[in-house]
Amino acid sequence: MRLSMLRLEREHKVFQIGDVKIGGKPGQAPTVLIGSMFYNKHQILKDDLKGEFDREAAERLIKNQEEFSAKTGNPHMIDVVGSTSEALCRFLDFVTGITRAPVLMDGITPGVRIEALGYVRDTGLKDRVVYNSLLPEHKKEELDKIREVGIKSAILLALNTKEFTSQGKVKAIRELLPLAAQAGIEQPMIDTAVIDIPSLGMACRAIHELREEFGLPVGSGAHNAIDTWKGLRKKMGTQAREPSLAAACAITVASGANFVLYGPIEHAEYAFPAIAMVDAAFAQLAIEDRAMPDSKHPIFRIA
Repeated sequence: MRLSMLRLEREHKVFQIGDVKIGGKPGQAPTVLIGSMFYNKHQILKDDLKGEFDREAAERLIKNQEEFSAKTGNPHMIDVVGSTSEALCRFLDFVTGITRAPVLMDGITPGVRIEALGYVRDTGLKDRVVYNSLLPEHKKEELDKIREVGIKSAILLALNTKEFTSQGKVKAIRELLPLAAQAGIEQPMIDTAVIDIPSLGMACRAIHELREEFGLPVGSGAHNAIDTWKGLRKKMGTQAREPSLAAACAITVASGANFVLYGPIEHAEYAFPAIAMVDAAFAQLAIEDRAMPDSKHPIFRIA
């Protein structure tokens, strides 16, 4: 990672989602960490279609992430995954009753997300919800429903299946941003679409290029590089998974990310310390450039 990547020239937008601020200058604003719950084969699930789960275990996971957020100074959100709209609404109801953290509404298909948007409108959660996500191959009814409900925050996925390069990711966002604006999205967050180890490198380059061009909050699901690494356990051993996850998250932040989807919320104990360390290290560079971090920044918390 070139240190020059930390010095972007344009304005860095900061969005307020619920109680969390996301965005800002590299080295000055702490990285927002996002753990996922109720994903496929999550151990706390009892019936993923009906939305039945172990509530005590789910609450422990949420509280653990909150504790690491308090220890490090890194704000947090929760990515709530649902296989059906019924399940997704039940998960959202539970999570928003346990924590004040913003939530990503992550239905596995557009149809699931569209149906769940009615619940978000009826329960008054739209200011705490981030729509996850809008793809270049979006459905028109998605955009129509988002506008109707009044969702203001969404993740835009920089996935370009026709041009699988870092520049292809930038082009995908250039096309998506005007459509998101038409749907009423005022706070777009860009996910640079990691799917494997090679794409992690492209995603890191795209983070810098997208921030330079748009000044928007940018990040990625760095954990996907580890989840799809077929030879990890066989060739490296089971002990290699957590260090590799921490490294994937760390290089993403070192590339200028404002947020990281670090994967299963169980991994908070590995992701938060690694990212807080990188934030603290680069905060010193911001201080040298006379950009003082907030008093809650990891540089003042983790010593």
